[in-house]
Amino acid sequence: MSVDDPVVITCAISGALANRDQCPAIPYTPAEYAAEARRIVDEGGVHIHIHARTPDGTPSYEVEDFRAIREAIVDEIGDAAIINFSTGTIGISVEKRVAYLEACRPEVAALNMGSLNYAKYSERRKDFVFSFVFANPFEEIIELLKAMRELQIKPEHECFDVGHVASLAPLVDMGLLDAPLHADFVMGVLGGVPATALNLEAMARNMPEGHHHWGVIGIGRVQWMMVAAALTLGGSVRVGLEDNFYLPDGAVARSNGELIARARQMTEDVGRRPASVEEARALLGIRARAST
Repeated sequence: MSVDDPVVITCAISGALANRDQCPAIPYTPAEYAAEARRIVDEGGVHIHIHARTPDGTPSYEVEDFRAIREAIVDEIGDAAIINFSTGTIGISVEKRVAYLEACRPEVAALNMGSLNYAKYSERRKDFVFSFVFANPFEEIIELLKAMRELQIKPEHECFDVGHVASLAPLVDMGLLDAPLHADFVMGVLGGVPATALNLEAMARNMPEGHHHWGVIGIGRVQWMMVAAALTLGGSVRVGLEDNFYLPDGAVARSNGELIARARQMTEDVGRRPASVEEARALLGIRARAST
């Protein structure tokens, strides 16, 4: 990728960890997801990453919740954005994750590329706010990849460290991945790679040989510095209420649309342009599905 490529602006619309006590704009119901999707598209977002919730906000891995959210979004925006389902979970079987992929057939599904300690630390408390092992062994990665290939779903490789990027190479060699690869570098999680421009460059340089697509996912308020770094290095960007509630001035975002609008403005300010949804599908390597 280069700075001459258009920028795929992705929105992580809801996440699964935060709630409305922390940010009132997080959508819970299918109608709220659809309204946020409209705001995202209207501000230039072309790729929407979804964690499902029940209407009371509880994280869900049930087919009916993913289906209801997807249908509400499609009814609102049509094919104006790529739909991306998360498969990142703790304690949820691969079979259950494959079930909602098979039932709903999103164009893209996120795939975590390795295990790590996942934590948040409080310097004030001198203790961890939370800490757990986010397990993503190769066996599960391969099982999910095989299902995605059969369902014609493009994997988005979420890489939390440089070693996760290196884990792409054997999967390419096994014939499980087709170019162009689509990777996002998750930066700022304690236990993963620290969020710096130098580390982002290292992640990009360690992609397998070939012309692939990559973007950055900055976690927390450091998100905006990582957006700026990715834009100058030739990558794409993800923002959204899953990753960060705050605008660059510290104000809490009132919608995902506000975050997308700022990402679009930064894209244009550095002399690049947002990708159309058609360009985004081409850059991510999303191919037309065979008729069944």
